[in-house]
Amino acid sequence: MEARKRCALSSLEVMLATLFVTMTIVSVTLIAVTITRSANTCPELTPPPSVTPSPDPRPPFLIGVGRADCTGPPAELPLMGYANPQQTAAGIHTRLFSRAFIIDDGRRRVVFVAVDVGMISQRLRLEVLKALRVKYGELYRQDNVVLSGTHTHSGPAGYFQYTLFMISSKGYLRSSVQPLVRGIVKSIDRAHGTVRPGRIYKNRGRVDASSVNRSPHSYRHNPQDERIRYDDDVDKDMVLLKFADADGDGIGLLSWFAVHAVSMKTTNRLVSGDNLGYAAYLMEKDKNPAALPGQAAFVAAFSSSNLGDVSPNVRGPRCVNSGLACDYLNSSCPEGGTKECQAFGPGEDMFDSTRIIGLNIYRKARELYADAADEVTGFIHSAHQWVNMTDVAVHVNDTHVATTCKPALGHSFAAGTTDGGGDLNFTQGAVEGDPFWDGIRDALLGQPSNRSQECHRPKPILFSTGEMNWPLPWHPEIIDIQILTVGSVAVVAVPGEITTMAGRRLRETVERELQSEGGFWDVDVVIAGLSNVYTHYITTYEEYQVQRYEGASTIFGPHTLGAYLLKFGELARAIAQVRPRFRRRGGGFSVPARFLRLSSVFLPLSLFFLVLRSIFSSSGFHARCSESGSDRELGGDVVTQDRVGSVPPGPPPPFFQKNLFNLLPAAQVDRKPDNSSFGEVLVQVLPAYRQGDVVSVTFVAGNPRHSGDVRDRSFVAVEMHDAASDSWTLVHTDASWETRYVRAPTTLTAAVSARLTERRACVRRQVPLAQRSRAPEQRHGGVAHPRERRRRVLQDQTLRPLQEHKRPATGHHALPGHVRRLPGHRRFLFPLTFEMDSGDVASSFSRGISFQSQQFAVSSVPRRSSSEGSFWWCCSSLLCFCIVIIFDRSNVRAKGTLSISLPHKSFIF
Repeated sequence: MEARKRCALSSLEVMLATLFVTMTIVSVTLIAVTITRSANTCPELTPPPSVTPSPDPRPPFLIGVGRADCTGPPAELPLMGYANPQQTAAGIHTRLFSRAFIIDDGRRRVVFVAVDVGMISQRLRLEVLKALRVKYGELYRQDNVVLSGTHTHSGPAGYFQYTLFMISSKGYLRSSVQPLVRGIVKSIDRAHGTVRPGRIYKNRGRVDASSVNRSPHSYRHNPQDERIRYDDDVDKDMVLLKFADADGDGIGLLSWFAVHAVSMKTTNRLVSGDNLGYAAYLMEKDKNPAALPGQAAFVAAFSSSNLGDVSPNVRGPRCVNSGLACDYLNSSCPEGGTKECQAFGPGEDMFDSTRIIGLNIYRKARELYADAADEVTGFIHSAHQWVNMTDVAVHVNDTHVATTCKPALGHSFAAGTTDGGGDLNFTQGAVEGDPFWDGIRDALLGQPSNRSQECHRPKPILFSTGEMNWPLPWHPEIIDIQILTVGSVAVVAVPGEITTMAGRRLRETVERELQSEGGFWDVDVVIAGLSNVYTHYITTYEEYQVQRYEGASTIFGPHTLGAYLLKFGELARAIAQVRPRFRRRGGGFSVPARFLRLSSVFLPLSLFFLVLRSIFSSSGFHARCSESGSDRELGGDVVTQDRVGSVPPGPPPPFFQKNLFNLLPAAQVDRKPDNSSFGEVLVQVLPAYRQGDVVSVTFVAGNPRHSGDVRDRSFVAVEMHDAASDSWTLVHTDASWETRYVRAPTTLTAAVSARLTERRACVRRQVPLAQRSRAPEQRHGGVAHPRERRRRVLQDQTLRPLQEHKRPATGHHALPGHVRRLPGHRRFLFPLTFEMDSGDVASSFSRGISFQSQQFAVSSVPRRSSSEGSFWWCCSSLLCFCIVIIFDRSNVRAKGTLSISLPHKSFIF
């Protein structure tokens, strides 16, 4: 009798068991019907040959764009790029800007910033990340933020923390660092504040007559069977991303094109964005013709790529003292050496060449932007690692393993290039040392170790920087490697100037590894050069053997590229191996992929979830491949992926606080001439001008180094008078291409000392043909040292801040459908979409159901409206509870309570 009592089932248990069996049968039947109706499946995850999926009406990304001025004091500061100590700033050609792009797929966010600067230094990146951490916590980190320099050679120097760069830049200059950090952070602030739903489209096209290989002798040492695969010895394709908001209006573009920004020559003394900066200026002006430079809503960025051996000086090199061709092997002249061998651009002078190259790039970008129709969809991933590049093992073949070396520069480094040669008697292509220079080096800096000389062979070492650590290390050893993927676009952040063929090999490696797990198709891999930290050049092993300038500047030895292929390949493989998940596109139905492959014990529950999805989905239960190939859709559900977690972070780089030195003399006190004042006109404009004339006027001006933060201000204003309304309109500032702000004198020589009491600034403006009917007025915003009374001739032209976007307290952008893990719950977390009526108003809720043996917890977030009733919702909830009871009777008997809270109703079972 007792045994019979123990075996007897209560009426409630019988009812629940019957309901469970019934629902299981219904689930199996419905799944069989829906699968039979489905005609197209995608079992191999291969793209359909002829069927194009209908576009999702909801934008797949949140996007934001922002731009900010990052110009520093345009006087006396050294310019970065040519390592010419005489090349110091003496005015403004165009202002420098930082342009930021934020992309968010609802789960992860990445930031790409293109900065009008020579390159991104490690110190600059660390300072920016530090400032972002203060403002945003862990939202913007080293793994999801890429900073890339456009490589203009007419931007400020002095933002490095390693000795070699500090020597060539007159130290670590806070007057250079602070405008850059503040400008970059402000551009990210503005992009963050404009984040909105939007779409991204990609396009690719060829830019002709804008680039040539400046080291063809090195390029031709690459294997012939590799070279014949390409039509050119430089990459002429531009890759462009078009950013559009939910209404289809364009808000920005981001492009990559391989060309050195050296149209402005070594003789230039004006701060300038060079050819890429001019292309950005034209594109932004094209989209916002009424806006002043730097104030347009549309943001256009032209980023650097694999430009290591690519020059914009398309007419090639020749000896300027004789007009004859330079020596092909070492790019030198019989008289004058490498200094006299100079390459020339397509224009009459460097300003005209900058205009022509920038115009070519802009025209192609405008064409690609207008025709961009290939939408980027998929998921966002970012992978980052710090790597000690001084001892990376590289497998040369099956039997031989080589390593990278401690940093060192070769003799040909001092020879420079045809874009800017050195002053001493060094030549390119030197594979043997010079006893004279080697003796001076040994006496001053010490002799390189035998190990370094052997490791770098055939490079004759001029500076063994990896063995020089006073007062600080001369070169970085810990470097950043990073990859961002946005759908089918992969951005490889390369910490240096990588040559054409080296970049091609890197792209192939990353593409192969991304596709190794079948998760990426038709990947567009782009090289973002000069990103995150600067390590000079990266050549192929074959190019390194020639030891031209690029090979001599490959500081980690002949196997540098091999090490980068290895490390970037590991990052790409880690992204490709991220575990997939099924997620409803709107954030609703989400089940781990492995859950669908559980044992037969959980089969009824698995079928139940699939049936719910098939019932409530407008498209029914089906499978199809996404167009991008980076995700898979299953009944409106797409395969999502977890965070990249298999890559160790690596050793962090140093952040030096001591021994940073400053060799730049303090700015002297400005003293105006007797019987004059700051801003007074010394040379007035003429009463009349013809078409094509240059309007020039000279003012008494102070030293811009005394002006403090000069960002978002202008030293120049060009206003036009409207006779009808008798009013003046500001048409140009010193950020305009049409103006040049030139300050004299430029250096602290004897002539400067004699002229300290009479500083002058000259404003030059070429009158465009379309503006001859109005009378121009030119003004100069000159300032004096605080000891003198300051007179402002022009009100500061400041950018109006965009609307700030408050960051959620959770540290990431909250989206509908995000599921929060409940404390104490197990890892089975299923965001389901249930449709139910709530009173007279139909509403839908996305609920995170956490499966436990003891209880269910349901959280609700308002979702879109629907007319589905609550019947299926109640049945599904009851069925889940039945499963809990059946699989864990003892625990449920003790704590078998299901509590479901909704905005308007509460149910307790």
